[in-house]
Amino acid sequence: MTKYNKLAKSFHWLSAILVISLFAAGYWMVDLSYYSEWYQTAPYWHKSVGLCFVAITVARLIWKLASTAPAIEGSAFEKKAATFAHYLIYILLFTMFLSGYLISTADGRGIEVFNWFEVPGLGSFIENQEDLAGQVHEYAAYILIGLSSLHALAALKHHFMNKDNTLKKML
Repeated sequence: MTKYNKLAKSFHWLSAILVISLFAAGYWMVDLSYYSEWYQTAPYWHKSVGLCFVAITVARLIWKLASTAPAIEGSAFEKKAATFAHYLIYILLFTMFLSGYLISTADGRGIEVFNWFEVPGLGSFIENQEDLAGQVHEYAAYILIGLSSLHALAALKHHFMNKDNTLKKML
C-alpha cells in the first residue's frame, strides 16, 4: 500500500482543521468578558464542534483498526517517534474531550449540540472540578497544538529533505 485511503485522508485533514480551529477559538474565548456579545455564543459553538469531533475521532479510530495503512518511512528512531507521537495525539485528544466535558457539566447541566441533541451532564465529581479540568484542558491544548505542529514539520522534513513519500501518502 502506497497511500492512505480517501476516508483516512478525510479524517486526517478534518481533524487537523478542527484541532487548529478549536485551539484558536479556545485561545480567543478565555479573554472574552461577560459583556462581550460572544460570551455565550463562542462556548456554545466550541462545545458543539468539540463533541462532533469526539464522534469523528471515534469513527476515525474504528476505521484505523478496520483498514490497513502504508508503512511509516524513515529511520528506526523516526518510525518509533512517529508511532509514539500518533498515540500521544490520540491520548491528548481524549484528554481534551474528557476535560472539556468535565468543565461544561460540573454544574449538572448537559451540553446542547447545535440544537440537535443534548449530552447529559453528570455533575461534579470532585471539588473545583471545573477549575481543575480547565487547567488540564488548557495544558493538553498547548501540548496538542505543539505536537501537531511537530507532526506537520516532520512531514515537511520528510518531503523536502528526505524526499520520501510520507507527505504524498496523505495528500
